[in-house]
Amino acid sequence: MEKRTEKIITTNRKAGHDYHIIDRIEAGIVLTGTEVKSLREGKASLLDAYALIERGEAWLINAHIPQFKQGSYFNHEPKRKRKLLLHHVQIMRLIGKVQEKGLTLIPLKIYFSGPYIKVELGICKGKKSFDHRDDLKEREAKRDIERGMADRHKGK
Repeated sequence: MEKRTEKIITTNRKAGHDYHIIDRIEAGIVLTGTEVKSLREGKASLLDAYALIERGEAWLINAHIPQFKQGSYFNHEPKRKRKLLLHHVQIMRLIGKVQEKGLTLIPLKIYFSGPYIKVELGICKGKKSFDHRDDLKEREAKRDIERGMADRHKGK
């Protein structure tokens, strides 16, 4: 079995800050030719993007893929609604999770998996302001521990 290489096009760094990521799922995405060319140039933004399940189909909303410079009148709309490719069982599982209180689907990254373009979706729950403070305290504590360990090893 061949091993696929993964090249990240864009990530949603704000998602980890604003949401608790409960689960992750990989989905394919339906794109036009100019969108693929624009993504090959590494241009895309997931800021304010989210996924929605409508009539048994998953859709990526508000993801910004800029128009391809050399594209003619065949160019695409930058923030159009894009269909996500998931198995029926996965969609049914997502419907069950999203109907729980406060859970939403957020795209975490867009990447190449071999010749295919994939989207990693996160099943997320929004953070409150005190959650942000707890994360900051935890990060500072880890830094202090690592700093102490580094000083300890330098002393030997």
